[in-house]
Amino acid sequence: MRRRLRYLVIHCTATRPGQEVSAADIRRWHLSPESKGGRGWKQVGYTDLIHLDGRVERLVNNNEDAWVDNWEITNGAKGYNGVSRHVVYAGGVDANDPKKAVDTRTLAQKEALKQYVLAFHRTHPKVKIVGHNQLAAKACPSFDVPSWLKRIGINQ
Repeated sequence: MRRRLRYLVIHCTATRPGQEVSAADIRRWHLSPESKGGRGWKQVGYTDLIHLDGRVERLVNNNEDAWVDNWEITNGAKGYNGVSRHVVYAGGVDANDPKKAVDTRTLAQKEALKQYVLAFHRTHPKVKIVGHNQLAAKACPSFDVPSWLKRIGINQ
C-alpha cells in the first residue's frame, strides 16, 4: 500500500568526525542479526548517504514521486517510515566522546545537504523537512534543522 510522502528526515550516522561510512557499513549495522551486532531490520534506515567529500550515494531506490511505495520504505524513524524519506550524513558525534552529539559536517557535506534539501523541496514543497530529533528522543542529526532550513531559505 502506498502512502503520501509527508516528511524528509535528516539523520547523522553518529560516527566521529573524519570517519567515512560506506553503504556496506550501513547495511551491516542495520541488516545484520542482533546476534552479530546489527539491528536485524529488513531494510536500511536511509534512502541516501552523504559522504565526507559531499558525494551522495543512493542506498534504497525510489521513484522520486510524492508517494512512498512499500518497496521504498526505509527504517529511519519508527512510526514515520511509511510516509518519509531519510537522508543521512556521515558523522555527528564528538571525536573524544561518542555519546556527545556534535555537528561534524564537512564543508562539502554542508553544501551537498543544502543542494539535496533545496532540490527535494522544489520537487516536494508540501513535504515537511525535519531532523530525526523532531520525531524521536534522539540527538540525531546533531544540528538544529529548523534554524538551518531558514538560513538556506526554506520557511515551513
